[in-house]
Amino acid sequence: MAYFLAVDGGGTKTTAVLADETRVLARATCGSVKLMRVGEAEATTRMLGLLNELSMESGVALKDVVRSCVGLGGTAVEAVREWVGKTFRGAVGGEMELCGDEEIALDAAFRGGPGILVVAGTGAIVVGRVVVEESGDEVTEAKFWAGGWGPALGDEGSGYWIGQEAVKAGLWGRDRGVPTRLLEEIQSFWGLGSLGELVEKGNAQPGPDFAALAPVVAKCAEEGDELAVALLGRAGQELAEQVALVYLKMMEAGDIGEVGVAYTGSVLERIGMVREAMVEALRESAPGAKVMDRAVDSVDGALWRARGGA
Repeated sequence: MAYFLAVDGGGTKTTAVLADETRVLARATCGSVKLMRVGEAEATTRMLGLLNELSMESGVALKDVVRSCVGLGGTAVEAVREWVGKTFRGAVGGEMELCGDEEIALDAAFRGGPGILVVAGTGAIVVGRVVVEESGDEVTEAKFWAGGWGPALGDEGSGYWIGQEAVKAGLWGRDRGVPTRLLEEIQSFWGLGSLGELVEKGNAQPGPDFAALAPVVAKCAEEGDELAVALLGRAGQELAEQVALVYLKMMEAGDIGEVGVAYTGSVLERIGMVREAMVEALRESAPGAKVMDRAVDSVDGALWRARGGA
């Protein structure tokens, strides 16, 4: 029997599964293993602990794995590639494929076919894939991106963007006498005693984890705070604008007609107002882009690749 290993290394958590040809035998999660976030020593400890948990739960020795697929951000960085290779060579048998986290998410939804993926979690990016030429067994793809420039330069519609814009919106409302609970709720969430402390924390370098404020904003919106509602609507519209841009680029590359839009990440998975605003905006800007009913699980795409689907 052949065994396959799949890993999805997200920005806040890492998910892995060990499977045979038809069944998932074990599933485990741990914190982020991105080197830029946690450093090599911590990333290695987490990854090896995750792999050991899979082996213990499934009863399968990792040396018996015939093929693995690891989806991870930052694969263009040589240090990341070297770390993954070194870690897996010492722990897991068989072949190993390393690819971008957006690649496995696309494959989770479209199994190698055309489609658009919206990632909206801590950060945000939209990527589209289209087949531009197919000859026998050879397939030529084109990919198009929008967003993903990081919190200081973009990431509109992300959790970080929502949190930072919420602080700005709260201060805007305070200056103009517009009623809102945003500042009060953010101050409480951060455990601060005054508005001055909030302003100091918001302007600190390095800055606070604005992405952690997204659920606070969602709570305010659910309770009817108009500024919070408007902000989540803007987040959805920002994401829709990026989807429409990618869709137009794909149309220019080939006559794709209607195309599926998959999504992943905590913002679109958990904040319905953002997702609904994005879907509504796309009805006008890109009616041929159809958003799927539920989020994709990226590790499914990694498993599909590990089993030889790609």
